[in-house]
Amino acid sequence: EFYLKSKESHLYFQVELVAGQILDFLAKIFGENKVSTTGEFKRQLEIINHLDFIIDDAKESIEEKLMNVPSLHLEEKTDQFFIYKSSSGIRIKLHPSDAKNTGLQLVETASSTEFLEAFFQKINRSDLEGILGEEEVFLKAGIQFLPARLRELPEILNGSTADLPHPLQVSDIKGIIHCHSNWSDGSNTIEELAIAARDRGLEYLVISDHSKSAFYANGLREERIQAQHQYIDELNTRIAPFTVFKSIESDILNDGSLDYSQNILSTFDLVIASIHSNLKMSEEKAMIRLLAAIENPYTTILGHMTGRLLLSRNGYPVDHKKIIDACAANNVVIELNAHPNRLDIDWRHIQYALDKNVMISIDPDAHFIEGLDDIRFGVTVANKTLLTKENNLSSFTREDFEKFILHRKSVKNI
Repeated sequence: EFYLKSKESHLYFQVELVAGQILDFLAKIFGENKVSTTGEFKRQLEIINHLDFIIDDAKESIEEKLMNVPSLHLEEKTDQFFIYKSSSGIRIKLHPSDAKNTGLQLVETASSTEFLEAFFQKINRSDLEGILGEEEVFLKAGIQFLPARLRELPEILNGSTADLPHPLQVSDIKGIIHCHSNWSDGSNTIEELAIAARDRGLEYLVISDHSKSAFYANGLREERIQAQHQYIDELNTRIAPFTVFKSIESDILNDGSLDYSQNILSTFDLVIASIHSNLKMSEEKAMIRLLAAIENPYTTILGHMTGRLLLSRNGYPVDHKKIIDACAANNVVIELNAHPNRLDIDWRHIQYALDKNVMISIDPDAHFIEGLDDIRFGVTVANKTLLTKENNLSSFTREDFEKFILHRKSVKNI
């Protein structure tokens, strides 16, 4: 039911593959400077229901020019927009415009409803008509320009936008945390993954194969952990100064315990705790499991908090604030799983985590070399928040990452 309800929607990365092509296609029909991208895609939302464009042309002219385009099927039209279904399956929403109101239209179509309500409390909409540029609309309103990715929560208008931090860049990521090798269900060897990460200019790799409860993923039993650690020690002597850190994605069991003894957990540099089984549960049950895992002194990072798979599986219900509060109390990092099907923790809760001084870690959850590059989807969605490289664990240099591990172990007395 969840899948069928979502089948007209697409993930950001799926739309990204064709958005530029559709923009070029429309520009050839209407003119190079007559088409502007807007809407959900411009806001960098993780789910795109339709790809929006503002067309500097009259409504009747737009319909006429697209009437005989075989790759577009008109599904809906109103006085404000057209919706076409493309041959790729993506719905395209076109907003007719005259040039004198393009700036206002860009703000209105690429902002959340809540943001717009707060924005128009500061200035009357009628005072912004006739302004050509998007940035000029903000200037007229007396507000520093906010890019579409930040135009979600009205609270951003309450403070000074002059001090907005520089957005996190993919180049700010210094290491790959949460990566699976062929020791469990990954496709590549640890050495292949390490060399691929090094070739991308990164400084370290945190190998975190599945734990023994994930038998379906060839999870590591205790004797294989020891063998893997010996292998990593040998590998590190050959590829230094690049470093492979020893980790595990340890399953959170039904009672909230992790699936290794404390003695085994102590052999890792860090532990990612995640739920992979019995996902259909009440909020009460989910909270019992998560809170117990967070309180385990060996839990370093809470992996993909809700277990969601965008457009195919809803996450189990959690109280995000209670989880974040518990992570703050126990010095546990929260993962922003950068796999484009997950993007979990939901970006809407990151600001609360930052307010509570909880570290975020953007991690690709890679199972093959190309998956290392999924880190950019995490960065894209994180840029909808005020997350910076200073409060993202995977932006730490190798030296700072080592210090983080040592400091955390000393604080936890483990």
